[in-house]
Amino acid sequence: MKKRLNKIYGDTNAWESFNSQLDILKPTKIFILTDENTKEHCFDVFLTKTTHNHNIHSLTIPAGENHKTIVTCLHLWNQLSEMGADRDSLLINLGGGVVTDIGGFIACTYRRGISFINIPTSLLAMVDASVGGKNGVDLGNLKNQIGVIKTPNQVIIDTAFLNTLPPDQMTSGWAEMLKHGLIYSEEYWDKVKNFTNNDIEEANNLIWESICIKNEIVTEDPYEKGRRKTLNYGHTLGHAIESYFMHASEKNTKKNELLHGEAVAIGLILETYISSQLFNFSKERLDEVTTIINSHFRKVEFNEEDISEIIKLLIYDKKNKGDSIYFVLLNDIGDFNINCTVENSLIYEAFDYYKNF
Repeated sequence: MKKRLNKIYGDTNAWESFNSQLDILKPTKIFILTDENTKEHCFDVFLTKTTHNHNIHSLTIPAGENHKTIVTCLHLWNQLSEMGADRDSLLINLGGGVVTDIGGFIACTYRRGISFINIPTSLLAMVDASVGGKNGVDLGNLKNQIGVIKTPNQVIIDTAFLNTLPPDQMTSGWAEMLKHGLIYSEEYWDKVKNFTNNDIEEANNLIWESICIKNEIVTEDPYEKGRRKTLNYGHTLGHAIESYFMHASEKNTKKNELLHGEAVAIGLILETYISSQLFNFSKERLDEVTTIINSHFRKVEFNEEDISEIIKLLIYDKKNKGDSIYFVLLNDIGDFNINCTVENSLIYEAFDYYKNF
């Protein structure tokens, strides 16, 4: 099976395609952006895959969402300038979602735009962050408030990098695959809900199918005017939850920061519950979604103050227009509604469902 889409390569010839792209681009200099983890576990592997391992310069940022900031960008822009990067230079983003998000933004803005290639090393980045051309940074504890949309020259998918991930990072990425199932088709949902990494070939096929789903959606609607908004399912509340816990952990409270997929998984439950109340999404399917997610993700406790603060953060969601907070909600698996408004009382009710299930 040839795993090739527009600019996305995931078959055994992916690295051949990558090296051919470098032959075409003929970059004056090549910069590799990693975080501390991918520098240790993935950088040397990358060097064995490319025939262009001369004139390579390494850029490394601290690991973690809290470093996806404009301050990190300033540091990287200065490094590129000091190391003589020109408009014919190439930036290769080798890492998870933070690296591909911030790396794409750096490439799009340095000298008004240089070429860049994403090589995602986490499941989350493979099925979501590296595909679709969204590049950007957080604004304080608010997710993805600053950025641009531009597709990379290439995305190279090599699932061998997943062997470097701890289990919680694999589970985090799986949340995005579950989302793809819910918004796309019952057929894919029924396959991905039982996803494991035990059967390598089956896992690789499901990962590629998830990439194809996202690529289909963003190709149809690159600037998020309609169908692309469905990719935010579970994220309206999920991003607010993630932002709230990130900020709470920075204040040295007893709350631990959540991985992106952990917050999205909760958001999927909450927004599926809201779908059941507003659009008659099947109660049986709702309970199935909740059972599957709760069996793989740790349960998080929310008190009334937490929920109130999370609701306040919803105003910063990128789908909003004016003072209206818009949700994506489902009639059924694969049958969606966009630009839905939800009363706060129903959001509290959804948290009660999550708590008491």
